[in-house]
Amino acid sequence: MYNILICDDEKDIRSALRAYLSNELYNIIEAENGAQALKTAETTEIHLALLDIMMPEMDGIEAMAKIREKYNFPILLLTAKSEDTDKIQGLNMGADDYITKPFNPLEVQARVRSQLRRYTNLGGMDKPRTHLVVGGVELDDETKTVTVDGRPIGLTPMEYNILKMLMESPGRVYSSAQIYSHIWNEEAYGSESAVAVHIRHLREKIEINPSEPRYLKVVWGLGYKMEKM
Repeated sequence: MYNILICDDEKDIRSALRAYLSNELYNIIEAENGAQALKTAETTEIHLALLDIMMPEMDGIEAMAKIREKYNFPILLLTAKSEDTDKIQGLNMGADDYITKPFNPLEVQARVRSQLRRYTNLGGMDKPRTHLVVGGVELDDETKTVTVDGRPIGLTPMEYNILKMLMESPGRVYSSAQIYSHIWNEEAYGSESAVAVHIRHLREKIEINPSEPRYLKVVWGLGYKMEKM
């Protein structure tokens, strides 16, 4: 799954882009300004970003310049027809492409696919792994099966997706909000209880002693992680 960051101060535009790009391959993350976009890039693995040029607090050009200091994922600028000078400046400073408002949905989809394909083919990101192993826990994403010490485990789709997310980055701590946004693909309001319930069920299925988990650990005040083995 690709994490797509949409950054625009207009909620209607973010909603439209989310609708254009919503599918099983894209996890959409939203930001209202460049400062939020930069913070998101620092805390979440982003595979492509769409940044509006004209935004309060930190505009798209400044945000892109700061992102480019650390990250090489594709950046598409969202521009108005009258912003030709900003387009040129943006391309010179590291933008990969731009999309002009008002958007053509098919063009948005095509440009995003093209940039992700190029990014993947050039080795900018690792291709998704289909077989994950952490200690005695094995997840096969092609057959959608999970085993613990060779024993098949039956998981619900939500449990499976949470486990896969944590197993892809052993040792990394994810907050409840990050897990909820990634798995449910929506804003993480009041997400803590929903995530906690699924984590508890996962522990009951994969841990020998759920009260003293070996794999699924709580990092108090921060979130959850899959322990490295």
